[in-house]
Amino acid sequence: MKVINTIAALKSLLEPIKLGQQKIALVPTMGALHKGHVSLIKIAQQHADVVVCSIFVNPTQFTDPKDLEKYPRPLEHDMQMLLAAGCDVVFMPSVKEMYPEQEEWHIDLGPAEFLLEGEFRRGHYQGVTQIVNKLFNAVNPDVAFFGQKDFQQVLMIENMVAYFKLPVQIISCPIIREDDGLAMSSRNIHLTAEDREHALVLSAALNYVKDHFNDLSIPVLLENAKDMISAIPGVELDYFTIANGKTLLPETDKNQPDLVALVAAKVGQTRLIDNMLLN
Repeated sequence: MKVINTIAALKSLLEPIKLGQQKIALVPTMGALHKGHVSLIKIAQQHADVVVCSIFVNPTQFTDPKDLEKYPRPLEHDMQMLLAAGCDVVFMPSVKEMYPEQEEWHIDLGPAEFLLEGEFRRGHYQGVTQIVNKLFNAVNPDVAFFGQKDFQQVLMIENMVAYFKLPVQIISCPIIREDDGLAMSSRNIHLTAEDREHALVLSAALNYVKDHFNDLSIPVLLENAKDMISAIPGVELDYFTIANGKTLLPETDKNQPDLVALVAAKVGQTRLIDNMLLN
């Protein structure tokens, strides 16, 4: 496993591989890796000859400086996980490497940018697409892998790829959950034992909606799911919606394709998101 810190070194390593017609996959991460990230690497290995995993805590996507400050950075642990997963290349640049100078970035990501997460974290997806575009330019991957847990993020990255007409395929990979249903997340480390217990209501509410999708109307499903969540102490709901998976607009017609239930809530001091595909 090669560990690389500069774009120049990365390009000189990967360009001959690309010229040799071998497929390159990219798994972009912010570190604090868990089994969900490892699952992305395993799927990437099935699609490509060389897998690059980037670790970079991107400052431009944090709307709260405190959030950036307390983001976990267990590098030694991450390296062990990537080595065990059989990752080929780890790209671990500094902030100075990725942002050598002040730059303006604003692209049209479509109306969905301002819904759901976009409403609670304004500017977040501009920062996400800014860094992903930089990583795509550095790696020049054929295919890139993202977790479905960040459903809206995947949509925004697809929109960015379309905007620049980039020759990279985006693949969204299934959410990996703990045995009790909690979606794996780097943020789970901040949950107290009590919070951890309370957080289970998010996946429980999503499962309830999926299990009763054929029997109940969307308004009733939403009302019941929200009631389940509000009944749990220490959980503050930001949103629970059933939306069109392409536009993220609320949907009331169960016969529409690509429906997804999405939830975000603060559990104790930690904000969590989760989602479930419905049809």
